[in-house]
Amino acid sequence: MSKKVLVTGASGAFGSLTCKSLSQKGYQVIGTMRSTKDKNESIAQELQRAGVKLVEIDLTEESSVNNGVAKTIEVLGGLDIVFNNAGLGANGIQEMFTVKDMQRVFDVNVFGMQRLMRAVLPHFRKQGKGTILHTSSCIGRVTTPFLGVYCASKYALESLAEGYRAELSGFGIESCIIEPGGMPTAFMGGMLRPSDETRNQGYGDMVHSPDASLKSYIDYIKTNPKQSPQAVADTVAALLEMPYGEKPFRIVVDFMGLKEPIENYNKALDQVTQQIYTANGVDNLLNLNKN
Repeated sequence: MSKKVLVTGASGAFGSLTCKSLSQKGYQVIGTMRSTKDKNESIAQELQRAGVKLVEIDLTEESSVNNGVAKTIEVLGGLDIVFNNAGLGANGIQEMFTVKDMQRVFDVNVFGMQRLMRAVLPHFRKQGKGTILHTSSCIGRVTTPFLGVYCASKYALESLAEGYRAELSGFGIESCIIEPGGMPTAFMGGMLRPSDETRNQGYGDMVHSPDASLKSYIDYIKTNPKQSPQAVADTVAALLEMPYGEKPFRIVVDFMGLKEPIENYNKALDQVTQQIYTANGVDNLLNLNKN
């Protein structure tokens, strides 16, 4: 029997390519987006032609998430895998972001994740099995200039995912974090900009640096064909083919020099986590219950 998958953020490059890749491999896939109309109409039709079913979910609205997950389970007749992939970027000088600006980013990347987990987990716990994949970022591990607000949201997602990993392992629910480097997608051009420009003068010529830096980076990553969003979709497909309970907790997808240092960082953190859990007598929570 084919696995049943829910993918959020299906209108974006990572989500749409993952939906299509999994559908081609025989998975039953539902992709979600806030709306299947207007700017998403073309990609929605493309996904449907590829055999992907669609459900509208706004991750910033709890009722929308709850209703969308319930509909997904009804349409698929169950649910085995959740790919928590939807996200909102932000680029600009950090001081220029108002608290409201920051809340918009966290509402999708952090609180949206929590809304999704609260909707999905009762089903997973009841069936005693489930796989959760999260899209984070290499800059969810290290902060780069002008992207600090986005980085902070991904740091938070990583922390929550670590907590869920431990608290859900006894229920047979496995967790993975996918950490892509920057990819040449529409996501890069659609980042939230700070709304408070009254402080521009205080930063002088630096006010032009966020856009210039982002453009330069996009031009740079376009020079490497391997740095493609399809690599993320391929990584998801490969993860799901791994035996249950043997998937790595974190996996880096990057071909522009970040892979090795981030993997070294992750390895060091794994060792520290193991030591701390062992010292506190809860290291069993790092092992998945496969019964």
